[in-house]
Amino acid sequence: MGTIFLYEIAGTAMLLLLGGGVVANNILARTKGYGGGWLMINVGWGLGVFAGVYVAYQSGAHLNPAVTLGLLANGSDMFPGNAEAGLAAIPGTLPNVLVYLLAQLIGAFIGAILVWLAYKNHFDVEEDPGKILGVFSTGPEIRNYGWNFVTEVIATFVLVLVIIMFGATPSGLGPLAAALLVVSIGASLGGPTGYAINPARDLGPRLAHAVLPIPHKGSSDWGYSWVPIVGPIIGGILAGLVAKILA
Repeated sequence: MGTIFLYEIAGTAMLLLLGGGVVANNILARTKGYGGGWLMINVGWGLGVFAGVYVAYQSGAHLNPAVTLGLLANGSDMFPGNAEAGLAAIPGTLPNVLVYLLAQLIGAFIGAILVWLAYKNHFDVEEDPGKILGVFSTGPEIRNYGWNFVTEVIATFVLVLVIIMFGATPSGLGPLAAALLVVSIGASLGGPTGYAINPARDLGPRLAHAVLPIPHKGSSDWGYSWVPIVGPIIGGILAGLVAKILA
């Protein structure tokens, strides 16, 4: 499990570095990619998933507590194993689940710190606290906690259900399939809330935002923070249960 812990940290950090990095490039002052648009962000996050899944292949590359808890609700192993690579299956026990969840949170925090280091000069000259926070965490376009919660449940349900169903189909696409799925979710369901669809992806960077010495950063918006945590957890668990019925 020590190896699993390190792989999940590394994969989630890669996901957040590339995902947070594309947001920074798109919205921070005086970047080369400034104003690249929503599709640029969707593709960047999808490719971040692609890279993160490859980095964390030995852990099953959950990179997301909603995926971990969805697999637990489904009754699946955390990782089915790979006999050819000599990798054993990882059962869905409570200690194993906690290892995944902690690693994902730490990895997301580290990834956010790396984004800050890469874009430090741009963070220093950015005066809009909303844009600064937007690099680290999600926020709604129309603030309505109940409906924002529903959006996150639906989007994460789609993510986790399709990921689980990938395992039952001979697609052979692997990380590419997960990347395209994230691009699709962002393009279709990401408009209302910015599609956290991953509690670690939002909480880890939000903690980084709270502690980093960024000028003009403003509030970390903790009042909203429960939505991208609880919504994806509920969506992931529901997806695991539905996938079990469909199997």
